[in-house]
Amino acid sequence: MTTRVAVIGATGRLGSLVSRLVRDSDDFELVAELSSRSALSEMLGADIAVDVSHPAVSGEIVEYAVDNGLRVLVGTSGWSQERIGAVTSRVTARDGAVVFIPNFSIGSVLGTRLATIAARYFDSIEIVEAHHAGKVDSPSGTAVRTAELMTRARAELGPVDAPHTDQRARGQQVASIPVHSLRVAGLLASQQVVFGGHGESLSIRHDTISDESYEQGILLALRALREASGVTVGLDALLGLGSIGGEVPPAPVDPSDTSDLVQD
Repeated sequence: MTTRVAVIGATGRLGSLVSRLVRDSDDFELVAELSSRSALSEMLGADIAVDVSHPAVSGEIVEYAVDNGLRVLVGTSGWSQERIGAVTSRVTARDGAVVFIPNFSIGSVLGTRLATIAARYFDSIEIVEAHHAGKVDSPSGTAVRTAELMTRARAELGPVDAPHTDQRARGQQVASIPVHSLRVAGLLASQQVVFGGHGESLSIRHDTISDESYEQGILLALRALREASGVTVGLDALLGLGSIGGEVPPAPVDPSDTSDLVQD
């Protein structure tokens, strides 16, 4: 059977991409495209709601969709661990399904996983992430997730060695790891994790060149959501990568590596 999809935030860059992919697919039907001026009730009649809207309204959208029996794919920034935890009980109570995707790029997910493996072998670690000037949040959700997973992987080793963190130019500490954010015109998305050791350094870098990099991940998440239950966080969970050092939810979910996705 064809799965009916409503896209909330359809006028944004990622929303437009999701709408096109759904429209062009053989197993999905696009039944609604909502903007910031749309009533949430316009999503009713869909099987899946794709939320690629704005952090300020994402919570209301997800709650409305869950309460009305829709499965939900969330690709909007601003979802903290606490917010994900709160919606988990709501989803469980309604026997629903919500999939949170910090980044739809498979390359980015693999980069984070490689960084998580390397984190056990270096005590000096920093992250530099760069996005287009219109991105509304920093650090990126992908950077936050990368930092949290690296810290969890090296839990028995303690925090990383990050000197002079009292200086503002040293970046924002996330799970003890300094994160430096660039917002520059002409860029899309990039993340580099730098590891320092005695007499050597290692860098794991991922660059997003075009929105085409998100297409495979979007379709994978949509198809997985049809059979999902409860709350799932991260594309890696759908790729069968398993956990390293224990999984934790990301702090902001970030498709702004796919967009900023302000509606309109």
